[in-house]
Amino acid sequence: MTAPNDIVLRASGIAKTYREGDLETRVLSNASFALKRGETLAIVGASGSGKSTLLHIIGGLDTLTRGEVEVEGRVLSRLSDAERGRVRNRSMGFIYQFHHLLPEFTALENVCMPLLIRGTPIGEAWQRAGVLLDRVGLGQRMQHKPGELSGGERQRCAVARALVTRPACVLGDEPTGNLDEGNAAQVYDLMLELNREIGTSFILVTHDSHLAARMDRTLELHNGELIERPRG
Repeated sequence: MTAPNDIVLRASGIAKTYREGDLETRVLSNASFALKRGETLAIVGASGSGKSTLLHIIGGLDTLTRGEVEVEGRVLSRLSDAERGRVRNRSMGFIYQFHHLLPEFTALENVCMPLLIRGTPIGEAWQRAGVLLDRVGLGQRMQHKPGELSGGERQRCAVARALVTRPACVLGDEPTGNLDEGNAAQVYDLMLELNREIGTSFILVTHDSHLAARMDRTLELHNGELIERPRG
């Protein structure tokens, strides 16, 4: 049996319906799962099945119609906007298909940003960001801006930014979907290495069956609900 403090994130009965006038579109109906500390989880499903919507709800970036999301014991719907922001900053990291790095800042400044937002002293933030950038192979590229980095380098920088706070959980929405096969494999290998070293849990939405097969578990989103895929 899994101890309560081994559960990083729990989604219970998540439902999401969009309303526009008299038109209702149900995207999620009863999506539930629990994520253990250090576990890697893939969420797969057809295009338009609601995978990104589910990820945004889990991350507190979108509201739900019904259900609950609990992150390290805190139910997001019971928190104020400011409290949800603090939970995202302290407990979660985000990696998107497009890196979303700030173009006017260097790689080092981009990776420092989550630490500075939480009030980490600037010297400590520089040091921690520098160590992680070196770890992801960008030690010689810290002072380069995103426009001066290759696609694979930008995504590795985004991985470093997501992990610099040592969050309990990282949410990835097609994090390698914009890369060629070689760069995608490198970025994914890096995420798994850091998962083992740091113990951060990962939830990755992906269309890549090879990537999903390397995760601890795979859940398929079908008709608004999550179904666990058997291994092998």
